Amino acid sequence: MTRLDAPVTESNCHRVDQDGPATRLLEAREVPLGGIRGILVHRSLPQRELPMVGAWCFLDRFDDERSHMRVLPHPHTGLQTVTWPIEGSIRHRDSVGSDVAVQPGELNIMTSGYGISHSEFSIGDVDSPLRGLQFWVALPQETAAVDPFFERYTELPVYETDGLAATVLVGKLGDVESEATIFTPLMGADAVIDAGAQVPLPLDPAFEYAVMVVSGSLDVAGHHLTSGPLLYLGIGRETLDVASTEGARFILLGGAPFGEELIMWWNFVGRSHDEIVAARDDWERGSDRFGHVDGHGGERIPAPPLPTVRLTPRRRRP
Repeated sequence: MTRLDAPVTESNCHRVDQDGPATRLLEAREVPLGGIRGILVHRSLPQRELPMVGAWCFLDRFDDERSHMRVLPHPHTGLQTVTWPIEGSIRHRDSVGSDVAVQPGELNIMTSGYGISHSEFSIGDVDSPLRGLQFWVALPQETAAVDPFFERYTELPVYETDGLAATVLVGKLGDVESEATIFTPLMGADAVIDAGAQVPLPLDPAFEYAVMVVSGSLDVAGHHLTSGPLLYLGIGRETLDVASTEGARFILLGGAPFGEELIMWWNFVGRSHDEIVAARDDWERGSDRFGHVDGHGGERIPAPPLPTVRLTPRRRRP
């Protein structure tokens, strides 16, 4: 996906030490995606109060059934896109030759490395429902410039206990581990809890975590959550008790606090202003760095103007 909200304002990430378990409820904001013929999405990460959860630095939820995704070719650097459709299908095409239909229950991960470009279009009628999530994962310095590649996982492991089943997208939940390629200590799971269930989930105390409800309602860490907000849970928890009276579907994200300064502007993750400027210039001049996405002729999304000040990292708010 491409970021089109407030394009002249940088979004910066800096790891800060966390004292321990915490709760912070963050509302998603509505932003356009893909231009005037695109869709509106609800963005939970990044936020000024919380730029990242572990290496997770971006979370979009698309759930407007009246919309049709039409995102023309656009570039990425320094990150992985993790696409998790819930309803409806998306055609993904990229500059490493991938051309796949992204289906519900199938995980698609695109590692941009030094540079990649891709497009995303809804499959089916304009009125076909389209719901799902897309995340970005920041790549650490030592792998930020790897060669780009694309992976697809049609079968994923499931963590099961009485009253709950969680599909493990990346990383590990309890003793259940995904095979998806990741480059930092990280986890993500899509969980369904039964009505009336109360379940303790095993956590890694070295990770910080966050929860977002997709449907239904969930009681967790003293909060009653419904669809929409992201609840940040801090670090240092060994278990997390979740309960629901009506049943719920929710996303659990976690990871070791990211130990590097980052600048995230438009679709680029980098370490310096000059690195971001170089990526933007390469995209605008049609450099081979980002390759070519077949099937679109010369259509693509141009980069927005850079801000008039240098991009600098900013700490998350206390």
